[in-house]
Amino acid sequence: IRYHPGKANVVVDALSQKEMNKPLRIRALMITVQNDLPKQIREAYEEAMKRENVKAENLGRLIKQVFEFRPDGTCCFGNRVSLPRFGGLRDLVIHESHKSKYSIHPGSDKMYQDLKPLYWWLNMKADITIYVSKCLTCAKVKVKHPKPSGLLQQPKILVKKWERITMDFVSGLPRTPSGYD
Repeated sequence: IRYHPGKANVVVDALSQKEMNKPLRIRALMITVQNDLPKQIREAYEEAMKRENVKAENLGRLIKQVFEFRPDGTCCFGNRVSLPRFGGLRDLVIHESHKSKYSIHPGSDKMYQDLKPLYWWLNMKADITIYVSKCLTCAKVKVKHPKPSGLLQQPKILVKKWERITMDFVSGLPRTPSGYD
């Protein structure tokens, strides 16, 4: 495998393309769901719907207008499951989707695009960005894009031939079979 930086890398492969539509068999492997996740969601909603917690959740005016409560006890925003702040479910979902065998530490944008069709909560993208920024593995392998060092200087154009002569000396080369260095 050879790495071709920048514009020299013109060969299109599956790893270099932004993924827009996922095949169904890959989508099924996207996140490890615990068997008791629906139960945890119900318990978290029971805690979130207590009078003192509705203000902390900051969803008071949205509950009746936008959210739909399903018979299984989950609250949905459109077709997405809304996760409350209580119960640590947001952290669980972010952790599972980030460190899953199938996703292998995606960046914050890719991870948000993976979770967006399934889950919703206030400031979801910001929470994901903060989580990914604290991941030590992601910080170690993050590609750095340094800024250019400055404006390039135009070389002085010479008027006469042989006005400037330069010479490079190379030493320490191995000897040839005939004994020259």
